[in-house]
Amino acid sequence: MYASWFGLIAGLAGFLGGMWTLRQGLEPLAVGHLPALLNRFVKTPLRGFLTGTIVTAVLQSSGAVTVITIGLVAAGTLTFPDSVGIVLGANIGTCVTTQILALQLDVLVLPCLVAGVYLALTSNRLWQHIGITLIGFSTIFLALKLMSLSLKPIGQTAWFRSVLFESSEDPLLGVLSGTFLTALVQSSSATTALTIALASQGLVDLRGAIAIVLGNNVGSCVTSVLASIGAPTAAKQVAAAHVLLNILGVAAFLPFLSHFTALVEHTASTLPVQVANAHTLFNIISSLAMLPFARPYAALVQRIIPG
Repeated sequence: MYASWFGLIAGLAGFLGGMWTLRQGLEPLAVGHLPALLNRFVKTPLRGFLTGTIVTAVLQSSGAVTVITIGLVAAGTLTFPDSVGIVLGANIGTCVTTQILALQLDVLVLPCLVAGVYLALTSNRLWQHIGITLIGFSTIFLALKLMSLSLKPIGQTAWFRSVLFESSEDPLLGVLSGTFLTALVQSSSATTALTIALASQGLVDLRGAIAIVLGNNVGSCVTSVLASIGAPTAAKQVAAAHVLLNILGVAAFLPFLSHFTALVEHTASTLPVQVANAHTLFNIISSLAMLPFARPYAALVQRIIPG
């Protein structure tokens, strides 16, 4: 059993390492132009929303985009109202990672790893970055496989099944579990990957998995809160907008969790893909619902955290 727990922890660490490696490959391709890009295309909430979605999908990290946005607002190069659209879009852009994780791409892992190592050793900087990206991609799926294999014997223990059963029966407990775990590991993608692994092993039902995923969205706000510590008021308002958006979204979905679960069941035939779809639908619905009210929402946050 100790070997299984070690494998689970190693898999989670490998997943986080793979995400970091993936970003190391992708960020140099875009980060030099990112501040100018965000400043140029966020003059309306809709443009900010689209920019936040695309940039987050490319960088594979809503936390990174939110932190950069907080930095721009703190520096005075971006106003808080203009940043709200980016925050809304970042929540949707991060769903790309989850959808990729839910796909059965095991056959691509080894070829991508070999190609990634080869390209990373070349002298061309562009090919090096592409190689590092492929290495990160392969590491993520290898770590996810390790987590799934490690969870199988752990899932046979009575206390572990009891904890998961309680989370499935009590959605609020599931939300709190997802929030705590994401805040602990500082990655909603990692905890969503773990939830997908649990679902693939039949250790948690769809309703419980969705509750955990909803909590993941709240826990992901910790990164932006930490980034805003010691920053000007406008930067704190960006973090508050991110936190409030996800808390309001979860609060709106929880009373209708059973109906939402029934809807998600019709989106795919396999449980892991259903979990990924639930994550995507939640973020799309909550962000699009708030988009027409981006300016009033910004004004509300400014009243909550005045200058």
